[in-house]
Formats: sequence, C-alpha cells, structure tokens
Amino acid sequence: MTRILVVDDEPQILRALRINLRARGYDVLVAETGGAALKAAAGHPPDLVVLDLGLPDLDGVEVIRGLRGWTTVPIIVLSGRAGSEDKVAALDAGADDYVTKPFGVDELLARIRAVTRRIGGVAPGTPALRVGRHTVDLTDRTVTRDDGAEVKLTPTQWAMLEKLLRNPGKLISQRQLLHDVWGPEYHHETNYLRQYMAQLRRKLEDDPARPRHLITEPGMGYRYRP
Repeated sequence: MTRILVVDDEPQILRALRINLRARGYDVLVAETGGAALKAAAGHPPDLVVLDLGLPDLDGVEVIRGLRGWTTVPIIVLSGRAGSEDKVAALDAGADDYVTKPFGVDELLARIRAVTRRIGGVAPGTPALRVGRHTVDLTDRTVTRDDGAEVKLTPTQWAMLEKLLRNPGKLISQRQLLHDVWGPEYHHETNYLRQYMAQLRRKLEDDPARPRHLITEPGMGYRYRP
C-alpha cells in the first residue's frame, strides 16, 4: 500500500485529504508542522509527500531541503503561494510538482497518480549509458561516477533523464516531455523543464553552464547527445 505523508497546518485540509486518500486505498500519515513532518518521514518513510509551504515553524522549502538530504521520495507542494518565484524555489529545492490552493481533490489525485507512475522501474536489459563521467543504468536506476560515487536522482529527474536517454540524438519537444513526465494535463509549464534540466546538468555535466550531453534547443525542446 502506498504511504502518503500530508503536511498542512489547516485541520480541514488534513481531514479532507485523509478521508479522500484513504477512501482510494492509500495509507495516510499527517503532520501540522515542518518539524513533525521531518520526524514522521524519518520514523515511517512515506512513498510520497504532499507538503504545504506555509507552515508555522519551518518554511516548506526548508522541509523539502531537509527531506532531500536523505531521501528521493516524490514531493508534491500544495500551497496558496501562486507566484512563480515560490514555485521555482520549491522545484529547485527538489519538489516534483506544485499545486496551487484552492485546488480540486480530483486534480491532486491525478497529480499523485502521475508522480507515482514515475517511480516504476523500466524493462530489464536496458544498456548502461554514458553522460560525461557518469554511467547511467536505467534498469537498476543508478548513476555512478567514474570514481565509484553514486549520484542520487529524484523520481521526476529520473523520468526526464530516461525519456532523453532512450532517444539518443532525437529532439524531444517541450510538449512531449511535459506530457510524458508530468501528465497529459500539462502543456505550458516550461519552467518545470528548465528547473529540472538545470538540476540534471548540475549532477551530470562536467560544466553545467556549457553542457555537452543534455542539450537545450531554444523554443523547441531538449535532446541527449551521446
């Protein structure tokens, strides 16, 4: 059973989400503060986190950074902050998606299903690929530097990287990436693509400012150059 940690300081939202998620077969943990969320995640590691940014003790972005210090669990931000700066800060800290309040439960459930799909593995027999000084094994879902160190990727980073690596040299349009990684309801969130590509380059490229393998085609999309 998929375990979801819901973090929000509004009791009515916690209650509504607990009821709706449990009715759909999810195991639900709740927390009203950032500190309680970090403690709950450490004691009972969730499969997915739904996180409000406006918490009474810690800013939600700090909670994301705290989680990302030890886990790649998918994180969906649920917040009343609609500004692009807040979205960028959350995504850059390691969030996988962003839902703005007020929201529909059906929309949130669709986002949860989309993120959950990204966690799944890939078919066996996929060859290991090279990105700079890194070996990417899509079957085992590992990235290993030439010095033996492992590089951790979040589920969304994996999904985006896998789409590119499975199509070497091919231009993957922005619309196609949004559709395949985030879901069919995504059409214009190109800021997501920019943020996640920047994260992948920082982890995999020798010089993120001058990438050799993860290439942007301005206004069109992205490609993996072997």
